[in-house]
Amino acid sequence: MPIANNFVKEIESDNYRFNLSASFCQDCHLLQIDEQPVKELMFHDEYKFFTGLSEHMRIHFHEMFEEYFNEVLADSKEVFIVEIGCNDGTLLEAAKNRGLRHLGIDPSANVVARARERGISTEIAFFDSTVAKNVKTSYQSADLIFAANVVCHIPDLLDFATGINMLLHEDGKFIFEEPYVGSMIEKTSYDQIYDEHVYIFGILAIQKVFNLVGLELIDAIPQSTHGGSMRYVIAHRDKFQISDNVARLIDQELERGYDQVETYKKFGSECESRKFELLKLLKKLNSQGYKVAGYAATSKSTTVLNYCKIDSQLISYISDSTTDKQGKLSPGMYIPVVSHETMRANPPDYLVLFAWNHEIEILRKESMLTSQGMKWIRFVPKVEVVEFHEN
Repeated sequence: MPIANNFVKEIESDNYRFNLSASFCQDCHLLQIDEQPVKELMFHDEYKFFTGLSEHMRIHFHEMFEEYFNEVLADSKEVFIVEIGCNDGTLLEAAKNRGLRHLGIDPSANVVARARERGISTEIAFFDSTVAKNVKTSYQSADLIFAANVVCHIPDLLDFATGINMLLHEDGKFIFEEPYVGSMIEKTSYDQIYDEHVYIFGILAIQKVFNLVGLELIDAIPQSTHGGSMRYVIAHRDKFQISDNVARLIDQELERGYDQVETYKKFGSECESRKFELLKLLKKLNSQGYKVAGYAATSKSTTVLNYCKIDSQLISYISDSTTDKQGKLSPGMYIPVVSHETMRANPPDYLVLFAWNHEIEILRKESMLTSQGMKWIRFVPKVEVVEFHEN
């Protein structure tokens, strides 16, 4: 499997490959990839993902910030807010607009540059316990720490949790969101497994990891973002009442077998079935002379294309809004990436919805194409052709 976001200009100019497979540990309840690529190959000064490109996510993160700011800190301006993996500063923009002291930490220089253009205070670094100690010394303890779709990227979870314990104020909260293992299993969304996602978390695993360093999980709230995520709230032990959500959702995980190896073996079999169903559909459409393209050159699409062995014979091109990807080829299968404007000028008969987790936002944006009869192909939660009609 190639690096998911390594879009290239020439075929076979990306020689690095790793074995993408996952294993489940019944002791710690972590689902994790077996081989972890060198982190500098994934997070660098040409990182291709920018949070602010999605208006839906911008609104979501601002609402998340306001909820916890108003709950914990609204009466005080003497606060310090940290975001780990701040990307282009979309979430911290809400803190900056309130005039609050803040810091974003991210290892990718190009996205940090975007954040700085917005006036966000940032540092370029991979967050760990050493960085946590330095930030606390240079600034102060953090009253709120945020992370969104970041913790699953960090191989050394225990060191990460230790860093949170060091940096978090005694009355502070660490709020983070991650793709949820339960949603992945129920939807057979195998595209959640790619190089950056070292782990796919469940509540049992999160509770165990943070308990080891003296922190505790005080709340867990399901989210619809990214195809099914979980928001976790962590605090120092015995500082806050633990929400009933935690016990309820843990009971649900146990009832559904998320703590059992057999559940993940069954998931693997379901993935194989979806793979062959998607290939069968694309080959059928190709044989009938239909033009098929992809929508959104996501990291997750790299898993789908390479796992299913889908090349430019089956999908002519992928349409994407990220200018850094346009004019390049998808990792591994070398499918051309074009702008949405190019796609709209000569639309295909079918579009494979790679960014299925943003379906509502995308369909609203592409309503004209849909009204003209273009069809969409879903592969989550099942492989199907869908014709959308405006209400």
